Amino acid sequence: MSKAGAFDLASGLGGKIEKDDVLSAVDKYEKYHSDFGGAEEDRKANYTDMVNKYYDLVTSFYEYGWGESFHFAPRWKGESLRESIKRHEHFLALQLGLKPGHKVLDVGCGIGGPLREISRFSSTSVMGINNNEYQITRGKALNRVAGVDRTCDFTKADFMKMPFSDNSFDAVYAIEATCHAPDAVGCYKEIYRVLKPGQSFAAYEWCMTDAFDPNNQEHQKIKAEIEIGDGLPDIRSTRQCLAALKEAGFEVIWENDLAKDSPLPWYLPLDTSHFSLSSFRLTAVGRFITKNMVMGLEYVGLAPKGSQRVQSFLEKAAEGLVAGGKKEIFTPMYFFLAWKPL
Repeated sequence: MSKAGAFDLASGLGGKIEKDDVLSAVDKYEKYHSDFGGAEEDRKANYTDMVNKYYDLVTSFYEYGWGESFHFAPRWKGESLRESIKRHEHFLALQLGLKPGHKVLDVGCGIGGPLREISRFSSTSVMGINNNEYQITRGKALNRVAGVDRTCDFTKADFMKMPFSDNSFDAVYAIEATCHAPDAVGCYKEIYRVLKPGQSFAAYEWCMTDAFDPNNQEHQKIKAEIEIGDGLPDIRSTRQCLAALKEAGFEVIWENDLAKDSPLPWYLPLDTSHFSLSSFRLTAVGRFITKNMVMGLEYVGLAPKGSQRVQSFLEKAAEGLVAGGKKEIFTPMYFFLAWKPL
């Protein structure tokens, strides 16, 4: 880790949470989850607070390790992680049939990496909706750096209650974001409402696959690790997502778990047995260096108390994701393209 990288990571830790309050926020976040006595009902009832705390705590870690786009992607042999991520975003834009001048909505946009890429790729205007103030502040700064602040913007709001008029957008997409919704039907109904008739919604969803056995304790442990490490109230199955889309009023054009068709495993960047110079910070060696640097930064006071604990539950998430991927009980890229009838 370079000195500049260490400083950038330390300066962002905690997001909009006051540095002295980070440790308390970690305590409160962890208590939402089953490992610490929390219940699914509490996570769903308090999802706004839980998800906001999560992204305040982890955004700087995500950006340091992944760059500006916080998602997985199918990957070809010889393709870098960053190349695969861009191709994954372009694929989404092509599936939606985006055309210059279209007004597009990114639901749960993070700091806007996909938003900027898709806007430049398709010559469209993209609005990102996100309920985390720190991510929006960071995203707007990155928009200015990229020179897309005239075509890309953000709205701070809950995507379960969007502040947009009916039939406002020519297309809507979500990339590994609506998994945070406490109710898939309610979330998809809001998307349906703001989408123009005759237009499409596409998404990559985090889901448990048909191979997941809810009575298998190991499967349940893996699911719980992913939930605590990734700020999720509950991970739905692919079947539940499909049923929710239809209940919300959409006609599904096609759907598929793209993880099954990836030439390289989607979880490869997190697999400790894999080494890559192009995604070094995500490798076992890179993560070991990060862990010790965070420990040092916290010790000298540059990083707030609790930073090591955040890094620790992200490590647990990585272990759960790799285990879920290897057992094929979890996918981060259940893809669907759905249409709002005229």
